Amino acid sequence: MEQYAIKGGNPLVGEVEIGGAKNAALAILAASIMTDETVLIENMPDIRDTNVMMHAIESIGGSVEKLDRHTVKISGKSVRNMAIEDDSVKKIRASYYFLGAMLGKYKRAQVTLPGGCNIGLRPIDQHIKGFRALGADVRIEHGLVIAEAAHLHGSHIYMDVSSVGATIDVMMAAVMADGQTIIENAAKEPHVVDVANFLNSLGAVIKGAGTDVIRIRGVRRLHGTEYAIIPDQIEAGTFMFAAAVTKGDVTVKNVIPKHLESISAKLNEIGCEVEESDDAVRVVAAKPLTHTHVKTLPYPGFPTDMQPQITVALGLSRGTSIVTESVFENRFKYVDELTRMGASIKVEGGNTAIIDGVNRYTGASVSAPDLRAGAALVIAALSAEGISVIDDIKFIERGYEDFHIKLKSLGAQIEKVDSERELQKFRLKTG
Repeated sequence: MEQYAIKGGNPLVGEVEIGGAKNAALAILAASIMTDETVLIENMPDIRDTNVMMHAIESIGGSVEKLDRHTVKISGKSVRNMAIEDDSVKKIRASYYFLGAMLGKYKRAQVTLPGGCNIGLRPIDQHIKGFRALGADVRIEHGLVIAEAAHLHGSHIYMDVSSVGATIDVMMAAVMADGQTIIENAAKEPHVVDVANFLNSLGAVIKGAGTDVIRIRGVRRLHGTEYAIIPDQIEAGTFMFAAAVTKGDVTVKNVIPKHLESISAKLNEIGCEVEESDDAVRVVAAKPLTHTHVKTLPYPGFPTDMQPQITVALGLSRGTSIVTESVFENRFKYVDELTRMGASIKVEGGNTAIIDGVNRYTGASVSAPDLRAGAALVIAALSAEGISVIDDIKFIERGYEDFHIKLKSLGAQIEKVDSERELQKFRLKTG
């Protein structure tokens, strides 16, 4: 089983290039089968989740050609099968995007119930509500979500909660429905806007993405396009907090600073210097970190996907901090692992962490419980005294491309190992 072996104590210094946004890429891949013409997608992150989505497209008859590591050409012209039941697809949450894409184009979809990280209940009731409002019959049978319609018609849909997944899924289905659809209380995240921009480049007519009201006028057909995915806000934020935790100086390149404002604001608050330029952000942690309070919220609030990373930073900050998780109810499972490294954190009511800052973390063997928590434990290990071993790195590799390689380029002592012998070699080399 692959692990990360990490010797902590080196400040991260240098420049790192951020890849394409995972959460936009997964939806854009699903949407790419909505036209019979060829779609060229650039800045595609080479991670497990995107590769699973591409395999799923091939499993239903679509054509996928990787021109290079980050450029892919897709054609949905030969799609014949409306059922996605691949075992690997069960493991990723974004498989539900095929529901909206196939329902929109083919008026029928059958997709295995999605999985992903176990960070709490993420029901698809808002997706189903939206599809039904557009005229689809939706049912769940034998672990599959089945959606079908003789034809789809525009509708006025109010989302009970601001759900990114449901907003994107319903938006995709509505693009090829008759008439106008209005989605109220829509999610405003950057990847919602990116998917809308991609659909518009295919010939869709979507207005208002990035606000809480999205208006869509249905079209009969979509055409081919060339499109580049936006940079990954969460990968960028993870490296920004890695700089803070290791007392480093890191310039994060190929980013949209506007998307990082809530992250930059918190880093400023806890004592880091943050410098923005057109497409880069530099984080310098020259002073001791200080405490603060943070509550996760939908965009433009502080992202739930950055909650474990800021908790690791606050664990090393002077004073007492409080982190409140308001998006998912099971997102503090990593706290037990962080406690093994010396953190002083008490979780109350399942959604609030009270953090008393400590002077240092110490190396330990820990397991990544999910994608973002796994990345946060790596950051903690990079600042810890001694050697740490991170298990279950498959979660981390679902969403971070070349994570350990990028960290090494900044001066981290980190290796991917898959045997006790390799781990011992690492210990001897770094001891």
